[in-house]
Amino acid sequence: MKHPHIFITGAGGYVGRNLIRHFTATGARVTGLARSDTSAATIAQLGAMPVRGDMLTTDLAPLMAGATTLIHAAADLDHGPGDRALRSNAEGTRRVFAAAAEAGISTAVHISSDSVLQDGRPLRNVAETHPLPRRPAGAYSAGKAEAERLALAAASPKLRVIVLRPRMIWGRDDTTAMPTLIAMVRSGRLAWISGGDYLSSTTHIANLCHAVDLALQHGRSGEIYHITDGPPRSFREMVSALLSSQGLQVPTESMPRSLLRIIAGAGEMMHRGSGGRLKGPVSRQEFATSAVEVTLDISKAQRELCYKPIISWQEGLAELALMSVKQGA
Repeated sequence: MKHPHIFITGAGGYVGRNLIRHFTATGARVTGLARSDTSAATIAQLGAMPVRGDMLTTDLAPLMAGATTLIHAAADLDHGPGDRALRSNAEGTRRVFAAAAEAGISTAVHISSDSVLQDGRPLRNVAETHPLPRRPAGAYSAGKAEAERLALAAASPKLRVIVLRPRMIWGRDDTTAMPTLIAMVRSGRLAWISGGDYLSSTTHIANLCHAVDLALQHGRSGEIYHITDGPPRSFREMVSALLSSQGLQVPTESMPRSLLRIIAGAGEMMHRGSGGRLKGPVSRQEFATSAVEVTLDISKAQRELCYKPIISWQEGLAELALMSVKQGA
């Protein structure tokens, strides 16, 4: 069997780095898009071939020459009140998929997010058919939803496009969520929302990489698949376990959800009223991400991709704790 040549956007990021590890281990040839010399060095160290460029400004088709497969993992993760994430995620995805079609790529997986469904209300065991909200939680949700639409619109008889929606990616080598949590704990800014007892799905990075692999093999073009670790946990249990794995004290403070909702709304008004100069302590996007239940139904991925998690919650925590010990040695 001939191994694919995979082109990964966002290859120097958290998801991208782990995708490189996963696919180079299978014998695939991997090319990674790097925005900086530092990212390029990281990509090369992981065994992939770095190419310098930016999905918003670079002519990407020549960089994709020879690749058979695209994994679009690049994203602007800004959860603030501005519109930057909307513009960059939508336009970046449009340019990436236009380049993929021009370069003759035959299969593409677009890494989306549960955020496309968020508007600040609870999402309970929702399937892929759940409608997108009329008023997204913020620019990140709106941008990821438009990116999904653009990716799916790029599907053709020559280009198979599959979309995956993970929720709260975590695990080894985390340079996004975990550093933010640690900083909030150390600064005393982390408090539970109404006790933190609402449920949340999660997606370990190894399970996401496994799902991408399965999507490339079995995914139907034009389809969306939810990917999680399986049964959800309470938000408090989940965050407490992550913090404990790093030897950090778990906070006990709590604040009412209704108060945080008011603060988030007032902050958005302040941001608009100041022409973007000021912003509140929490955005509507951040509220929707972490202050209400968000759980996803993965039965479609189980049925069509034969997906099941390859690493359990307990195994992932043990790995995190071991890495913390090694880093502290």
